Amino acid sequence: MKALVCKQFGPPESLVLEEVPSPKPGAGEVVISIKAASVNFPDVLIIQNKYQFKPPLPFSPGSELAGVVKEVGAGVSNVKPGDKVIAFTAFGAFAEEVKTEAARLLPLPESMSYEEGASFILTYGTTDHALRDRGQLKPGETLLVLGAAGGVGVAAIEIGKALGARVIACASSDDKLAVCRQHGADECINYATEDLRERIKALIGSKGVDVIYDAVGGPYSEPAFRSIAWRGRHLVIGFAAGDIPKLPLNLALLKGASVVGVFWGDFTKREPQVFAESARQLARWYGEGKLKPHVSASYPLAQAAEAMNLLASRKAKGKVVIRIGA
Repeated sequence: MKALVCKQFGPPESLVLEEVPSPKPGAGEVVISIKAASVNFPDVLIIQNKYQFKPPLPFSPGSELAGVVKEVGAGVSNVKPGDKVIAFTAFGAFAEEVKTEAARLLPLPESMSYEEGASFILTYGTTDHALRDRGQLKPGETLLVLGAAGGVGVAAIEIGKALGARVIACASSDDKLAVCRQHGADECINYATEDLRERIKALIGSKGVDVIYDAVGGPYSEPAFRSIAWRGRHLVIGFAAGDIPKLPLNLALLKGASVVGVFWGDFTKREPQVFAESARQLARWYGEGKLKPHVSASYPLAQAAEAMNLLASRKAKGKVVIRIGA
């Protein structure tokens, strides 16, 4: 099979497309013939040795995919060969086949394409865990989404609206904000051309925002946190801007506010029953038409480096997908 292989840490251009042996499933494992995989920001970090999880070299990046079960190992009863599935892995998805634990699979809904399936569980799962579990977002509250045109940002807009919140989407260009409006944002802020704090104040007054969904970090976290409401919750999702911000903790004291970490990967392992409930809720919302992954670009496996660079440059809107199987 063909796989995109990281043999030494470096930029996407250092990855090599080559033939490697097909994997064989062990007990409790399955092999999936991959039809589509999506690019997520951790994929860009992991090949540069900048992510908290560090697989041994060589490895294939990619953590979110959809495909067809090819083979199952001993003791696997939840899926069988031929089943269409969604899977999330730590790595290995930028290849024609991948081996993973059967417990990490979800059925691909009949109405969902492989490209949508490859764009669904990590972004929407992270966001549901963030907003409902960690952020306790309530109907009528105000949600501020930083990096709102990215994959998790679009998910935050849609889940925020499904929960009955007022959603303010923040992004770095007007064309990105147009995507946010398409997915239900009530108001938009271009933080490349507008003063973030002043614009938030103009929209909601001095009360502040109840929940901040922060997948960006960098220079935007502190002005957003200074705009938080009493008992507000600042959700730390990631640092797409590159820099990890240092928030003055006196602000948390003065606002009675919380800075809340969101680590979906460990959550799925530590609290599998809660994760299973989250997955069921996401499937219900998808079936009701409340969730719709925004796939803005797709590339063949041979051009995966280009797809990764699009995300790394923060030019992508929604999800970028790599087409693998026919």
